[in-house]
Amino acid sequence: MNLSLIFSCNFKESNESKNFISNNMAKKVPHKNIYHNDTVIDNYHWMRLTDEQKEAETKDAQTQEVIDYLQYENEFLKKEMQDTESFQKNLFDEFVSRIQQDDESVPVSNNGYTYYTKYKSGEDYSIHYRKKNVDNAEEEILLNLPEMAKGTSFFALGGKSVSENNQYMAYSIDLLSRRNYTIYFKDLTTGKILEDKIENTTGRIVWANDNKTIFYTKKDDITLRSNKIFRHTLGTKSSEDILVYEEIDETFGCYIYKTKSKKYLMIGSYQTLSSEHRFLDADDPAGSWKIIHPREKDLRYSVSHFEDEFYITTNWNAKNFRLMKTSISATSKNNWKEVIPHRDDVLLRSIDIFKNYLVVNERSEGLKKARVINWKNNSEYYITFNDPSYSLYSSSNLEFDTDMFRFVYSSLTTPRSTYDFNMKSKERILLKQTKVLGDKFNSDDYESERLYALSRDGKTKIPISLVYKKGFKKNGKNPLLLYGYGSYGSSTDAYFSSVRLSLLDRGFAFAIAHIRGGQEMGRNWYEDGKLLKKKNTFYDFIDCAKFLIDSKYTSSQKIYASGGSAGGLLVGAVINMEPELFNGVIAGVPFVDVINTMWDESIPLTTGEFDEWGNPKDFEYYNYMKSYSPYDNIANVNYPNLLITTGYWDSQVQYWEPAKWIAKIRDMRANDNLLLMYCDMDVGHGGSSGRFESLKEVALEYAFLFKLENIKN
Repeated sequence: MNLSLIFSCNFKESNESKNFISNNMAKKVPHKNIYHNDTVIDNYHWMRLTDEQKEAETKDAQTQEVIDYLQYENEFLKKEMQDTESFQKNLFDEFVSRIQQDDESVPVSNNGYTYYTKYKSGEDYSIHYRKKNVDNAEEEILLNLPEMAKGTSFFALGGKSVSENNQYMAYSIDLLSRRNYTIYFKDLTTGKILEDKIENTTGRIVWANDNKTIFYTKKDDITLRSNKIFRHTLGTKSSEDILVYEEIDETFGCYIYKTKSKKYLMIGSYQTLSSEHRFLDADDPAGSWKIIHPREKDLRYSVSHFEDEFYITTNWNAKNFRLMKTSISATSKNNWKEVIPHRDDVLLRSIDIFKNYLVVNERSEGLKKARVINWKNNSEYYITFNDPSYSLYSSSNLEFDTDMFRFVYSSLTTPRSTYDFNMKSKERILLKQTKVLGDKFNSDDYESERLYALSRDGKTKIPISLVYKKGFKKNGKNPLLLYGYGSYGSSTDAYFSSVRLSLLDRGFAFAIAHIRGGQEMGRNWYEDGKLLKKKNTFYDFIDCAKFLIDSKYTSSQKIYASGGSAGGLLVGAVINMEPELFNGVIAGVPFVDVINTMWDESIPLTTGEFDEWGNPKDFEYYNYMKSYSPYDNIANVNYPNLLITTGYWDSQVQYWEPAKWIAKIRDMRANDNLLLMYCDMDVGHGGSSGRFESLKEVALEYAFLFKLENIKN
């Protein structure tokens, strides 16, 4: 992010920006779209540029006009938020002051070496190290990211992978924020970077066991769909790489991984509703791939390896998934045998396989659970936690022959904590808890709750995770920020944020609405918030907001909403349905132009998302999608104060969606609340890179909320 844009106190308007700000309108160029028998006029279609236009060194007239428009919006935001600039700086400094700058990750042991990263004070990026697992081993620098990132406006490390003989490392870098990674190779014995270089990949790198062959995935040049897997041999040109698999179905993507046992390579093909896997002996990288089971509509499965069998989590006759196993020599579905049956109230998420134990990662009652099963006697138990809501996931369990299960735990009041759990003795060892620096933080000063709002159908209970500082009075006089997502079956778990303390310490409550479209309450929860039931996602969020108001946690004058990407669609749809429910809304990289985007199959992600939103070329889905699409339902109403953020290089939700959206709202709305957009001209969907840069955008968002609440320090 451009520091001068967000924090500059010396705002200067160009003549063009003065005209834009005074007129406060973007130009209209009517563009006719005919969808079925429906003629739709899009006055802001001109804002859309091709990748070729964006990347060209010499800008054509349209490109320059779009860039000018985005910069005008940036300047307008700067002018409107100028009175908060010093506050934004103070907030940023406040965020940074809580972070331990000289920090080190928890070491991870793998194949005779221990791997870890270190941050140095003031650095945005970490240095990656390893040590051999012997006494007095020397520390080796694998990647010095601060040095590698010098002179770049964006820098992201994708994946890194070390060969089985520990001699070579492959790693991938993205310098444009479009999630297109270039793979490089390093000889760890000499420290030299090899000549091998592979461009336009997903960043995932998998070594065969011969220490000279890697597999990687490429993307379609236009749609960025992961569609081809290649085999590369060290010392050869990437143009000589062998295509081993191509996903020709435009609704599917593909990827590759190695089993934890290191015995097999796996190619996975996936879409929202089905999947397919192929396997190959990792000792024979040029061999023939064998299919586990051919793809079927509505059949999803994933594969792990243990001894002479594959273990398969699947939704076959099991909406919430069950665990099966099958012999490596007979892998088709009719050979699968049940290990853990389906349960109506428990979602089976994934498994971690060890020599003596199986850890089953589940979700029930809206919360993640870890179930430990002994292979020998089938005895089992759950690892227990005390917070009313929390986040839990397994972490870096790379070793097979160990009784230690590593997991990461966090809650709204508990900082990120990494544990080694002894599955035999049940001893829990805290390896690291993220430090929150300064004298002010004490987790006992904050309180969290798990609440349930009743949906408008009168029977569905929607979980809400809530946190506030103790002393908070439920009198309807407090500001509250409500966050939601609710798409793709992605669950939003309660987690700790040291940055969020700046909200809580100034009297805000923070809440997460675990709405349908996510998977918190199982697969039914997801399926009741997608396709022709998508409006349940928006209704749930509205019902949660009204519940919090009725319960006196806040009021309609003091409640705020936030969502990003598909969560931007959420808040965009909600402010059309209930424009006066929220005082302010923050929409990050929002997916708001639903019909135009889903109709155009050349846009990244579109074809792979028909099972999520529907295909508008089907008239039934077109009508339904049009009824909630934020861009298509803007009206002459009193919209809340609105802050939109986007990135010019975003490949997931293209910048023109929020740009068109704000222009149309500005033209049609009935009031003159704050209507602001920030477009970072250097980044894409994930925002700024580095551990500090992204905090500048958070400072802007918090300053927006505080400005509306008249909080000035």
